[in-house]
Amino acid sequence: MQDSLYVILIKILFNTSTPDSENTYDAILVGAGIMSSTLAVLLHELEPDLRLLVVEKLSSAGLESSCAKNNAGTGHAANCELNYTPIQEDGHLSTTKAFEINKSFEQSLEFWASLAEKGKLVPKTFLKKLPHISLVFGDEDISLLKKRFSKLSSHAAFAKMEFTMDHGELQDWIPLIMDGRKESEKIAATRIKRGTDIDFGNLTRSYINQIEGAKSIDINYSTNVENLQQDSEGDWYLSLEGAKKNRIVRSKFVFLGAGGGALSLLQKSRIPEGLLYAGFPVSGKWLICDEEKSTKTHNAKVYGKAAVGAPPMSVPHLDTRWIDKKKSLLFGPFAGFSSNFLKYGSKLDLFRSIKTTNLFSMLQAGLDNIDLGKYLLNQLIQTNEDRIDTLKRFLPQVSPNDWKLSTAGQRVQIIKQTSKGGVLKMGTEVVTSSDGSLAALLGASPGASTAVTIMIEVLNRCWQEKMKSSKWKNKMLELFPSIGTDINSDQEALLAIRKRNDFLLKLI
Repeated sequence: MQDSLYVILIKILFNTSTPDSENTYDAILVGAGIMSSTLAVLLHELEPDLRLLVVEKLSSAGLESSCAKNNAGTGHAANCELNYTPIQEDGHLSTTKAFEINKSFEQSLEFWASLAEKGKLVPKTFLKKLPHISLVFGDEDISLLKKRFSKLSSHAAFAKMEFTMDHGELQDWIPLIMDGRKESEKIAATRIKRGTDIDFGNLTRSYINQIEGAKSIDINYSTNVENLQQDSEGDWYLSLEGAKKNRIVRSKFVFLGAGGGALSLLQKSRIPEGLLYAGFPVSGKWLICDEEKSTKTHNAKVYGKAAVGAPPMSVPHLDTRWIDKKKSLLFGPFAGFSSNFLKYGSKLDLFRSIKTTNLFSMLQAGLDNIDLGKYLLNQLIQTNEDRIDTLKRFLPQVSPNDWKLSTAGQRVQIIKQTSKGGVLKMGTEVVTSSDGSLAALLGASPGASTAVTIMIEVLNRCWQEKMKSSKWKNKMLELFPSIGTDINSDQEALLAIRKRNDFLLKLI
């Protein structure tokens, strides 16, 4: 492969700028959200001398998708999310995704527990124990919930799940939701007390705070990646535009963890793997209540069932949240639309992402997801009164004046070109170049809760030789005592690691 004229020019500029050693890194991570910060901490723990550069467009870490008001703040463990146990065409209830998500979140807890044991994380600054509840109405959905409860509770991972249709018991679990309901109403719920509320913004900043003082790590805020290109020797050159200065940096490895902005950067990289993707942005809104009479009464995350054709991120839920040390209730999310790929992005993001290589995929995905299009259209024309009516399904005695509308974060639903055409992908997707020198994280859900597992996947794909070394293996075992064990099949190992995690994270 020969260098393009652009790469030749950028290399000339690089070699005539500040000393090579100042602008050359072992890894460059784009974005200072939960994904990049998780990877930065992992790399620093595995090899403290690695030179890392974190580049963030905004003025601080965790201000975009990781910001507490921009996401659900749920420690997604499949305790209450019905979309992780879908009904198949043959009527079979699948639990595969639920166990996968539960295992991944346990790995996140394991990592946080190890850092807490080292004195590098303070759990109470971002983590709260909070029951997770699934709530359904009517015979059909109650039957589904019973089936879900029966299958999940037979395994140690969900053995402490409770099920009830009793109004008196439900009054004890969710008093705010039960107030004003008729005794004849058919309603059921499951509960797992070992649920969590997480401030991912605070967690992100805790990660960054523990590494930013290291001599081997640079963090550049208010800095934008204008372009990135790889030369014939495998080095990546990134053009950075900062508030105070512009510069060119070089690295053998680049991670694009810029939330919705990762797709645009992936396209700029020109790796063949990036040509398979397009994206469609969806914004979110919450109804938020800060009234003490309500926040004192409701203490749970209560998830309902998504509307037909709605994406998983739209599952209605009434959450207790702690944001900036203040307890609030959030209900939603409600979908909106903006052509931005980031909350603080550009209105041109969507249009700039449309290429000849992905236009057909976008059109086909649109035709194959008519129900989703109808759902989004209905959401866009909703009034605040409509949103309050939706909330009344959860809270019959709601006081509308207690609830204020707040704009949440931007998500980019990924469209991937496959042999069957353009397919809308609802989860997260790791895209890596064939040589492992570049990785990008695309997608939205379940995102932050499984960041640790996703970043371990990035390490296994892109740092294979290092991950095989005895040094990194021993470090990984120190951070993840259960690594190499399938805690879904080894239930004793699951219970042992949970006991450790709960103790170190003070979740007992």
